[in-house]
Amino acid sequence: MKKLILSLLVLATAGTIAMAQCDKKVSFISSKTEHLDDKGTVQDSQDETTTVEFSKTGISVYTANDNGDQKMTGDVKSFTCDWSVPFKTGKTTMSVTLKRDNGDTRDFNLVIEGKDGKITLVAVSPEQAERQIRLTADKFEEAK
Repeated sequence: MKKLILSLLVLATAGTIAMAQCDKKVSFISSKTEHLDDKGTVQDSQDETTTVEFSKTGISVYTANDNGDQKMTGDVKSFTCDWSVPFKTGKTTMSVTLKRDNGDTRDFNLVIEGKDGKITLVAVSPEQAERQIRLTADKFEEAK
């Protein structure tokens, strides 16, 4: 009986820690952007720094490259989060609307997934489902 109670406490604590990530503002930083076709084949890639900060309700994307800086902000329309090991193993999915400084808006579905020691973010706009954007995290942590 003591082992059962101890096991339940360990599972409850682990679940609470993993969910704690989901309630925080998170920062995802990548140094390379890959453009994929609908089959997942890389069509183009750029060395550029992209920082994505998000919470359950809002998102900002900042990209710096040789062509200048670009910032987009927006609202999170739907959010699911399940990480068995915080910032290492799990998945977050979001539906967002991003707005550029010039006022243009676009909807995206984002999937951030951690497995096998690698964290990736894949963004797909329903308007251009045949094109995907993939970022691999250099850093994935609670935003400061």
